[in-house]
Amino acid sequence: MYEQFYNLREKPFSILPDPAFLYMTEKHASVMTMLEYGLVNRSAGIIVVTGEIGSGKTTLLRGLIDKLSEQNAFNLAMLSNTHASFGDLLEWVCMSYGIDYRGKSKVELHEDFQNHLIEQYAQGRNSVLIIDEAQNLTPAMLEELRMLSNINNYKDVLLSIFLVGQPELRTLLDQPGMTQFVQRVTGSYHLEALDRKETGKYIEHRLKVAGGDGGLFDSGAVDAIWYYSKGVPRTINVICDAALVYAYGEEMTVIDKALIVEVVRDKMRGGVHAISAGSQG
Repeated sequence: MYEQFYNLREKPFSILPDPAFLYMTEKHASVMTMLEYGLVNRSAGIIVVTGEIGSGKTTLLRGLIDKLSEQNAFNLAMLSNTHASFGDLLEWVCMSYGIDYRGKSKVELHEDFQNHLIEQYAQGRNSVLIIDEAQNLTPAMLEELRMLSNINNYKDVLLSIFLVGQPELRTLLDQPGMTQFVQRVTGSYHLEALDRKETGKYIEHRLKVAGGDGGLFDSGAVDAIWYYSKGVPRTINVICDAALVYAYGEEMTVIDKALIVEVVRDKMRGGVHAISAGSQG
């Protein structure tokens, strides 16, 4: 609706994870570098990445997947939306790698999965399993993952496991009985919310990627967006997208603080509680 008015090729503030719009803060860049290093050197083991809801975890991981896919040196699989009634984890893992799992015993599945990893290794490919929303895993599932991470050839790790989840994942790993699993974790990273400067750069970046003017939101608008969103990228996207709709309706060429305050107040009246109820001074 507003794309043509603002010379945008597409909507710049979709809440769907899109690696094309990935904005790399210093922390994001550091995490990406460490993940790549561990994978390339076959020393990743189990890596834990946490962050609040909407902090950009999935977007970061999809950006990494896109980058690794180009190299054809990785055997990638990703599981999402895990939960207590998920069923047999090994079946889901095998299915994600294209391994036939139907009608097989646990022993047969494990043997088939191990042979798959060995075949991929022989072809020079590193197998990577990414599990999103990993805070929903049970201790039994984590123990099963620990056992899978033990598959090696006495020289290199044959399976790298990325656990991506909300802060509750760290609480889960701190529970008694998780010591052996934690000992297998070779890297642990937490994505913080964006600060005021990063928020401005984030908004500018997404507008430019979509083909628009990076300065469409003025300084006061960015101040208000950062305040109300608390620096959470997904909430920034919700506010900015709504602001573009409002601004288009008023044919505004620059979005200011007053419009952001109006957008947030309207959303709060409509029952959107993810946005802070505080007033911008």
